[in-house]
Amino acid sequence: MDNNEPYVQSPGLLGGITGLARNAFGLVVSRVELAALELSEVRNHVIELLAIFAAAVLFTWFALAYGTATIVALAWDEMGWKILLVLFIVFAVLTAILVMKGLSMLKQGKLAFPETMKELRNDRDMLM
Repeated sequence: MDNNEPYVQSPGLLGGITGLARNAFGLVVSRVELAALELSEVRNHVIELLAIFAAAVLFTWFALAYGTATIVALAWDEMGWKILLVLFIVFAVLTAILVMKGLSMLKQGKLAFPETMKELRNDRDMLM
């Protein structure tokens, strides 16, 4: 070996572990940065979607109110106060159907993120 050439020593076990940890940390940091960037974009889209949904719900309420008022006005001469009772029963039945459908969805676990929870369990089992 020539004295002018620097001696390059292999990193060894400690150097390898340090390099691996540095690379793993860099990977985690880059994934977190990517997730944060995407989350900020998704957050803006979610806010926009919620505003659109709220306006749609408000307009639906107005449509139901004016539709109901029209039905009452047209049927009042024929049925009198009974049209109000008929509309009350119709809306009560529709509400009960929707509540039962919502409870059924909750009992089926439709809001439980089953695939995500499965993957998290798999990750936990692999790390333990």
